[in-house]
Amino acid sequence: MSDPILLRVALDVPLPREFDYAAPVSLPAGSRVEVPFGPRRLAGIVTGPGEAGDFTPREAVPLADELPPLPADWLALVRFAAGYYACPFGQALFTALPPALRETRAFVPHADPVYRLTPAGRDTPPPARAARQCALFAALQASDLPLSAARALHPQAARQLADWLAAGRVETVERVAPALQTGPRPPLTPEQEAALTALPESGFAPALLFGVTGSGKTELYLRRIEATLAAGRQALVLVPEINLTPQLEARFRARFPATPMAILTSHQPDRARSEAWVSAWQNRARLVIGTRLAVFTPLPDLGLIVVDEEHDASFKQQDGLRYSARDLAIWRAHQASVPVILGSATPSLESWQHAQDGRYRLIELTRRATGASLPEVRLIDIRRLPLEDGLSPPARQALVSARQRGEISMVFVNRRGYAPALACTDCGWIAGCPHCAVKLVLHLRERRLRCHHCGHNEAIPLACPDCGNPDIKPLGQGTQRIEAALHQLLPGSRIRRIDRDTVSHRDAWDDIYREVHAGEVDVLVGTQMLAKGHDFPALSTVVALNVDGGLYSPDFRASEMLFAQLLQVAGRAGRAGIPGTVWVQTQLPEHPLYQALVRQDYPGFAASLLQERQETGFPPFCHQFVLRADAPQRSDAMAFLQQISTTLPLIDGVTVFDPMPATLTRLEGRERAELLVQADRRPPLRAMLAALTECAPTLAKPFGRHLRWSIDVDPCGL
Repeated sequence: MSDPILLRVALDVPLPREFDYAAPVSLPAGSRVEVPFGPRRLAGIVTGPGEAGDFTPREAVPLADELPPLPADWLALVRFAAGYYACPFGQALFTALPPALRETRAFVPHADPVYRLTPAGRDTPPPARAARQCALFAALQASDLPLSAARALHPQAARQLADWLAAGRVETVERVAPALQTGPRPPLTPEQEAALTALPESGFAPALLFGVTGSGKTELYLRRIEATLAAGRQALVLVPEINLTPQLEARFRARFPATPMAILTSHQPDRARSEAWVSAWQNRARLVIGTRLAVFTPLPDLGLIVVDEEHDASFKQQDGLRYSARDLAIWRAHQASVPVILGSATPSLESWQHAQDGRYRLIELTRRATGASLPEVRLIDIRRLPLEDGLSPPARQALVSARQRGEISMVFVNRRGYAPALACTDCGWIAGCPHCAVKLVLHLRERRLRCHHCGHNEAIPLACPDCGNPDIKPLGQGTQRIEAALHQLLPGSRIRRIDRDTVSHRDAWDDIYREVHAGEVDVLVGTQMLAKGHDFPALSTVVALNVDGGLYSPDFRASEMLFAQLLQVAGRAGRAGIPGTVWVQTQLPEHPLYQALVRQDYPGFAASLLQERQETGFPPFCHQFVLRADAPQRSDAMAFLQQISTTLPLIDGVTVFDPMPATLTRLEGRERAELLVQADRRPPLRAMLAALTECAPTLAKPFGRHLRWSIDVDPCGL
């Protein structure tokens, strides 16, 4: 009897190893299999040949996929990410896979028929009021349309096309690889022309495209993508938020109407996301647009990577495989030897320093592409001004004046809900979350108090639970409260609130853009979601409230993030030739951050922050990882970290700080603490990380299952 064929298989388990199984046939690395693991049966990925040992291997069953093995360069990307971010390879692998490929069921991609309008269909447009049908019809008028592309335009596209097919208005046709078609291209300004020439065309070459808001960075992305597609290559565009995708998608589809495109976000249905992922892998989709998870999309003909708003913290995953999509995009561009463009009006200090050091090519756009001026930023010193519902007299007058001129206004308040807290005027009681060390937020319309961290909610009490005082009042202003105040200030105005309570699905953003561009909105009020690169052409006036809190955060990155946020918010104003004005309410108008904001001087502010970081030894002049622990009792979390601290070896150039309670000390009923490790150079830090991953599992065992720990390399927030 011949010896069994042994395979090494990676599994989605929290163990830093792979497992050997027998197989009826030899399978190449990247093949999907089903294996027994204890009492369960799991999906696994073959990573290579196994090794014989003093055990009887259990059998792996190949999955009957209509897919080839996962490509070697993709496996190398995931293995690098797992090693760099100190995550078990199996867990990293299954994080990078789309949902359908994590299962033990074979994956059979759906058919993707291509539709074409018949002569009868061309003569029968849908009703004008049926906006999504009209969008589908317009796309069919432009070119043959695959079902996958139609679904991106219309959630019920399959049903609609089936109806039209039955009515003889469309027909299915043989798929033909489309020639590159491009929609209208706006002329470039001389500055854009120079920037386009400076952008790298081939080979690994990171470029930081630093352009003021409205300077036309997206148009330069489109030009470089066009050249990439014309050369027969694929392009990957990463965006920081799901909210940005519909706007970009519409613009990209208008420019490349015949180019198969894949959209990848965590909010998609599992099947749709898996289909899009596979279409890119099989080279059917030539252009991929997605949020951070899209960095793991296999692209056999990758020719260009674009990271839009590269400074945005949402590119960093905060649980599981805690990766930075921006940083992995750079590694991946190096792996594939292709250009990578990082775009932002407020680059991260890490990227800015790399540009100053010459590691990245710095390309600047200092003027708006339309010729419009940058908005004027005015500070409102509210120390001696009366506030009515959080709005000062100058802010109120600015909003009234904009309304009288028929222009759109925006009120930025970084707190959703009606008020950040509910308090007793007698004893000082404040409604707090029983599970987290935070205040409950008042949501007046729902008559509930909610925790924005764990989701706990409860009814609003009729009286103070501590002293019985019925006079309990909201403190501060949230988006709901400001919305109510604006209805009083601007009666009859059409006010749109934008926060995670009102924008919870893709179609909501589509509706907002349509309403704003149709002139059906007078005032936008919302959270930082409004600062994410959105283009509202008729918006002239921005008012920013309650922003001083960012200056008091213990996070050393707080000033950098606040400046970026405010400059991005300011950039929404004055884009269509209407002079823009931004009003910022503050009690600290002399603060250097606000003075730099008035000048809209990112380079100057970045230089001052970098000097501070260098003097204090913070990134980008050092490298960090943090070990986090949580348990029902804080003493257990702290004791575990203390044992780690005393067990780690002494390595020259590495500083191990004392364990500390986390900034958010309690979350979901668990006490949290963290241990920061820092070094000037990366190699000694990697050595310390290796020592930590070796000793931590053993030191955690005495605390039992109630202790949880995790490692965050290059943490975004401390």
